[in-house]
Amino acid sequence: MEHLLPGTVYAIIPTRPRRMDLDAFADAAGIHPELARRLVRLGLLDPVRDASGRLWFAPAHVAAYARLERLRTGLCLNYAALGLVVELLDRIAELERDLRTRHHTGGRTWTPTA
Repeated sequence: MEHLLPGTVYAIIPTRPRRMDLDAFADAAGIHPELARRLVRLGLLDPVRDASGRLWFAPAHVAAYARLERLRTGLCLNYAALGLVVELLDRIAELERDLRTRHHTGGRTWTPTA
């Protein structure tokens, strides 16, 4: 900010935080902090822990939680089963991306021989 002009009014534009503590994440996701802790224990969310053990969530974790909640309510799954479902869906998406990339680059696809 080396070019500030005296007497000029500057607008302060709020930005999304780069990381949120447990309470801020729970508030943004609309859940209780204990549920957020449970999702971390189950491996469904992977926040960063600082040296003191405090959890720090990225803004993308809010969208990840929304996905978990849609799957849980839409498929009537419990939180323990969500881990497997999310892993499978992510793997399918990865395979589909690889297939599209191979198709566009002219690469050969794998064909089982047995």
